[in-house]
Amino acid sequence: MLNGAFVSPVARLATEQGDALFVAATTTLLAGLTAAVVLSIRGQLHELLSVPLLWVGALGTMVPNLLFFAGTARTSALDAVLCLQTEPAFSLLLAWGVLGHRLTLRRVLSVAVLLFGIGCAMTGESQRDPVGIAMLLAAPLAWQLSHLFVLRRLVGAKPELLTGARYVWGGICLGAVAIAFCWVTDRPLLPANATETRLPLLALQGIVLSYCGTMMWYQAIARLDLARATAIIVPSVPLLTLATAFLIVGEVPSERQLLGLGVVAFGVFSFVRAPHAVEILERVPTQTAPIVAEPGEEVGGEGA
Repeated sequence: MLNGAFVSPVARLATEQGDALFVAATTTLLAGLTAAVVLSIRGQLHELLSVPLLWVGALGTMVPNLLFFAGTARTSALDAVLCLQTEPAFSLLLAWGVLGHRLTLRRVLSVAVLLFGIGCAMTGESQRDPVGIAMLLAAPLAWQLSHLFVLRRLVGAKPELLTGARYVWGGICLGAVAIAFCWVTDRPLLPANATETRLPLLALQGIVLSYCGTMMWYQAIARLDLARATAIIVPSVPLLTLATAFLIVGEVPSERQLLGLGVVAFGVFSFVRAPHAVEILERVPTQTAPIVAEPGEEVGGEGA
């Protein structure tokens, strides 16, 4: 929960000091390097050589990370964490439209409440960048599409392998995009302010908040059922981000943002506590969380 509260503020700080594409590629590559080392120690590195796993990295990490960092650079940490709470709405629609899950009144009402909270917090602020907001709103959709791909094509894959694929292949793809962009636009590969003093910040974002955050989540759901763990963490992250955003980047929420965050937290909590159908493999609605849970674990349904 504390790890998740630092994700958006640290991303905002990192992108304030440097190019968003460089930050996204570097942090993801650092996370991927960490994942590769862990998989190598476990003797599983060769298992990453799979086209479906490459798609997991591209869709589940490259696209959303690029959208997340670029969007955060154009908005704020509080806007970022608010926009990311739209993931249950995408989950509900895709689970209904693609997986055939039945819509329940409580989940529909919960999504309506959280969307109302986001709308309340976002309106009335003329200085907001609509392109940045659109990027942040699109990032959860990319995560959800990657979860659907896993459910359809990679049932039974080990969590540590999926996590490794997400960061290793995602980092490689983002690195390739950054190199191609710099070549086409004739920009230097390393920005002028990419000094070694920024490396600890990028390492914190990539290794600790991304990769280690994912693995901490696995350790949590090995000890708690997924529905309970998600209900504890997900509504708390936006509220804790109020404190971390103020401490790290000095953001002070407006009255509308405070009201919106409270409504969003209530809507998400109601969503994850609603009755649900149990799946073999489940997705988790946070940017630092793993793609699926272990087969056979107690899990909390398509929206948990």
